[in-house]
Amino acid sequence: MENSQLVAIIERLDAMTKVEGNEVQSRRFERDGQERGFVTYDPATNTFELEELATQQKFDFDDIDLAAMEIYDLLND
Repeated sequence: MENSQLVAIIERLDAMTKVEGNEVQSRRFERDGQERGFVTYDPATNTFELEELATQQKFDFDDIDLAAMEIYDLLND
C-alpha cells in the first residue's frame, strides 16, 4: 500500500506547530520539482497561511486539516 500524501502533508504542518519559540515557520510544497505553494505558520495566532505561487493568492487557515486539504488539492491540480 502506498503512503498517503495527505498524511505526509499533515505531518509537515504539524512539525511546524511543534517548533519551540515564537518564530514564524515556513515550508515550500512542490510537485515534480515545481514549487506550487508556500506555507507559513504563525505561532502567535496559531494560523497557517498558504500562498498559491501560480496565482499569488493567499489563504488563511486556523485548522490544520483544512490547510492540508487545500495543499493536497493544490499539489494534485
